[in-house]
Amino acid sequence: MEFFELMKQVEKPGRYVGGEYNLPDMDKKADVRVCLCFPETYEIGMSNLGLQILYSAINSQKEFVAERCFAPWTDFAAVLRENKLPLMSVETKKPLKEFDILGFSVQHELIYTNILYMLDLAEIPLLARERGNEFPVLLGGGPCCVNPMPYADFLDAVLIGEGEDAIVEFTRLYSAHKLRADYDKTAFLRDAMNIKGIFIPALSDEKTVVKKVWVKDFDAAIPPQKPLVPNIEIVHDRAVVELYRGCRSGCRFCQAAFFYRPIRERSQETLKKTIFSLIENTGFEEITLASLSTSDYSCLRSLLNEIKPEVRARHINLSLPSLRLDSFFAEYTDNTRKSSLTFAPEAGTQRMRDVINKNITDENIRESIGSAIRNGYRTLKLYFMIGLPTETDDDILGIVETVKNIRALYREIKHDNSLTVTVSTSVFIPKPLTPFERERMITEEEAVAKQTLLKNAFRPMKGVTYSYHDAKSSRLECVMARGGRELGRVILNAYRTGCFFDAWSERFDAKKWTEAFTASGLDLNSYLNEIPKDAPLPWDFIDFSIRRDYLKNEREKAYRGETTDGCFEDCNKCGAGCLPTRKKLKIES
Repeated sequence: MEFFELMKQVEKPGRYVGGEYNLPDMDKKADVRVCLCFPETYEIGMSNLGLQILYSAINSQKEFVAERCFAPWTDFAAVLRENKLPLMSVETKKPLKEFDILGFSVQHELIYTNILYMLDLAEIPLLARERGNEFPVLLGGGPCCVNPMPYADFLDAVLIGEGEDAIVEFTRLYSAHKLRADYDKTAFLRDAMNIKGIFIPALSDEKTVVKKVWVKDFDAAIPPQKPLVPNIEIVHDRAVVELYRGCRSGCRFCQAAFFYRPIRERSQETLKKTIFSLIENTGFEEITLASLSTSDYSCLRSLLNEIKPEVRARHINLSLPSLRLDSFFAEYTDNTRKSSLTFAPEAGTQRMRDVINKNITDENIRESIGSAIRNGYRTLKLYFMIGLPTETDDDILGIVETVKNIRALYREIKHDNSLTVTVSTSVFIPKPLTPFERERMITEEEAVAKQTLLKNAFRPMKGVTYSYHDAKSSRLECVMARGGRELGRVILNAYRTGCFFDAWSERFDAKKWTEAFTASGLDLNSYLNEIPKDAPLPWDFIDFSIRRDYLKNEREKAYRGETTDGCFEDCNKCGAGCLPTRKKLKIES
């Protein structure tokens, strides 16, 4: 049956047909063909800037071609199986098993079974040890490379760190090996161990140290100028420009803040050229200036002043996400579309914000929210966490007090009650490479009690909506974040009982996961306890450049309620090697 006939049987054909605007040349002669596999739906994968960066980096090389594949929804998976067809790429409909390299983007812990789901549909053995020379090399990367051990048995290699340069080096080495008459995958992987950032699970032992790789000259790493424009509406349907990498704030719960150090900025000129290129080449009606904390970009005001006239003239909405409450830029956001603004105070009391090193005060919140209100915003989204170390019920109720104070401020400024507030809470998950990596995670019963406390407090408030994240899936996320290689058999058992798309609430089945742990002879709850301070960690073999004693000292300061200033003028000597100033960032070699 022709492919386009098959599309009549699925709900969203736009996920699979390809042919997007700005598609690079897929017909050029290539020594190596790579398929970048995103183990989520098209709408989520096409919203990921990292995928666009890697796609552009590989396709910019004259001897390589990169295609894409996303996890098909269950309707298309059924069509593939019914017609005995293997999973294929979006661009050329080439079966995944015929590519040279498959690059899996591992964005979060609940995506692990989706890797197996895609391999299964592609007719590729799930375990690396079962795949010979006739199968592609499987390379993983992305945020979850902080601890790759739970999924290590399924991949041939893992790229730890930033991938745009390293994946090209990896592909070039593969090309040299592929041309040999006696090509051997193991020999290639052994050579690949010499590439900085490459971890080879089958060949490494506990003494093998892998150093995180990162892009030193970030300004020279030109972002995609002609990204693919999706066929259908995606989760973040806009162009994205990355201002800088790293984070100056150092929140103690935030893995990304430490993983993406050292701090590196792009120049104002590079950003301006990129923004105008995206306007010309994509047709998007919105551009997001993104980073972990957008308003900490040192030249943001100047950049906004320079691009604002052109952006306004073209009726393009300018989005500034990830704003710190102590540096809000409401006056710079587009006046044509005052939708909603999102803030993340994270905790409801000053004591709790000091514990997590959020470094914002009640006065910062009042000033920033007041600025938003005066600039015409009537809808606010506020994000908090529950279950943080040392948290009490008073800290939980502080979330309610924060919302009450914001509503009172709105009445004071606008003299009405038209403000709409959406409050969302997630359950704190201790993550590797953070000061809180050894903390216990609260039980499901504790989480429900805290959520109930908030539900009851918010129920009488008109104009306030409260939502919260499921504790069961959060606890599984914690286990997968901190567990070791033994979890591979749990993931395999869970997938074989039907677990995939676990990040989707309608698909997540906690009972099946519990049964998978039991079948594997492991206790899920044992991974949620506090980890003794001297106990080895599964990710100890990775050199992230962040000093272990720095993380330990930050944890001790948290319990004393002491804060650490952000990396704005002075270096906190975390080990990352960045020397930040507000004018220029220099990187130590």
